Amino acid sequence: MSAIRPLLTQALGWPVPAVLTWLAAWALAWALRAAGAPLWASLVLPTALGACAALLPLVATTAWRRVFVAAGFPLSVLALGLTSGSGVSGVPAGQGGASAAWWWLAPLALLLLAYPRRAWRDAPVFPTPRGALVELTQHVKLPAGARVLDAGCGMGDGLIELHRALPQARLEGVEWSALWRAVSAWRCPWATVRRGDMWADDWSAFELVYLFQRPETMPRAMDKARREMRPGTWLVSLEFEARDADGRAWTPVARWELGGERPVWVYRVGRSAA
Repeated sequence: MSAIRPLLTQALGWPVPAVLTWLAAWALAWALRAAGAPLWASLVLPTALGACAALLPLVATTAWRRVFVAAGFPLSVLALGLTSGSGVSGVPAGQGGASAAWWWLAPLALLLLAYPRRAWRDAPVFPTPRGALVELTQHVKLPAGARVLDAGCGMGDGLIELHRALPQARLEGVEWSALWRAVSAWRCPWATVRRGDMWADDWSAFELVYLFQRPETMPRAMDKARREMRPGTWLVSLEFEARDADGRAWTPVARWELGGERPVWVYRVGRSAA
């Protein structure tokens, strides 16, 4: 049983719980309609099912995931109704046919293309704000040609800000999503952008690594930085403080805030660890 549990956990990794919840909501809606339930019950009860499921830790662990799970059924009903005029009954009306009635699946397919399942454990694609790293050179001094990595570069906004702050650096980005890697490479022709797993990437050759992760993944990033990066190199984190797995915070070399809200943390490997 202990050997099966990790496989089960991996098989049910996000976004599988979201998809299963949406399917369950639709199954309930169709069952209610088949039983002759009023339309309001066929809409409200499946929506409530999705909202309640979103509160379960097994289904969603962050606020954004809860929103995705809870909104899946009502949004699909709205899209299906706009396309076919059939509402929750699932019987398409008009020239579009059954294929048109399911056009709402297209955004989900695009989402999975842009943000493949393996990447859901990392941070969502939130861009680095313009001007976020303007103060970086006041605290970090790098030689010309120093290698700088944006780990999980998304659409390239972090690379653009790094280029503004460190124009003499050799900028590189690694991104698991093939779509966002292509977008980032197009937006940042002066950088080397690779498709790859930031967690499997080797950080030992870089003078500075930039991160925009989630609080849950910061301990993993700090462990990786401690193991792979050379003493005296730099790690920069937007918004989230560096902490070890036991919750101990690293001591920043510098910290500033964007508009009084989002902090930027600057750490020196080997000197910032608690």
